[in-house]
Amino acid sequence: MIELDDVTELHDPIMVAAFEGWNDAGETATSVIEHLADVWDATPVAAIDPENYYDFQVNRPRSVTESGRRRIEWPTTRILRAGSTPLDRDVLLVQGIEPSTRWRSFTTELLDFATASGVTMLVTLGGLLADVPHTRPIPVTATSDDPDVRDRFDLDSSTYEGPTGIIGVIAEAAAQAELPSLSCWAAVPHYAGGVPSPKATLGLVSKLEDLLDIVIPHGDLDEQSRAWEHGVDELAESDEEVAEYVHSLEEAQDTAELPEATGDAIAKEFERYLRRRGEDDQPGRQ
Repeated sequence: MIELDDVTELHDPIMVAAFEGWNDAGETATSVIEHLADVWDATPVAAIDPENYYDFQVNRPRSVTESGRRRIEWPTTRILRAGSTPLDRDVLLVQGIEPSTRWRSFTTELLDFATASGVTMLVTLGGLLADVPHTRPIPVTATSDDPDVRDRFDLDSSTYEGPTGIIGVIAEAAAQAELPSLSCWAAVPHYAGGVPSPKATLGLVSKLEDLLDIVIPHGDLDEQSRAWEHGVDELAESDEEVAEYVHSLEEAQDTAELPEATGDAIAKEFERYLRRRGEDDQPGRQ
């Protein structure tokens, strides 16, 4: 681990992690980390040495220019410390790339850093392609293998079986290390998963607001979500088969029991609206 700044004096820190690659359909999860890093004024404090974990023919280094000088920017996993959050605890953001090799060593190195930093909760984020319509709220699920975490946040355990990505490996390692953790996944419409999906990113941000009981500034995510949905609308309208398929997905979701329709969910949404309205009414807020 390459440490760039001292992180020994943290208060009850939480770590939020996302990784480019198989776990990041529509760049959904990594966009959340980028958004949080921006709105929470995060600065890098550590990075994993890329030489040990990445195939540079797959994740190529980039030549960049800064202050008139050219340098090589290596692909890696970085850890950032959020400088300004609504929580009364510190937040570490993991801006990651799924490693090409040595996953167990990579996971050990990341969790050793979390332990040394005093992290008391790990939240992993992911995006997956699914049979869901783009015209409806993006389904976001949160699960945990830790019974105490499930009780605290009213979550279910994951029932998924099959190939997994680095998120699954890290979640199991966290459980073995007795580090409380939970995982949030956004379902991205598979027919629109080839481009960034700000609507799914917004869904994950909203889920974090619910879980952490905070208000996170959305910035231009709401506007980007509407523009994305409008663009996919145009795609569907131009292809009769796609339009019919989207309509069938809408019918299936509308007839299913939607968590968004429960009384508790509606109450939480109203509470979040009131908090956001109060924040917007503060002097100096626009």
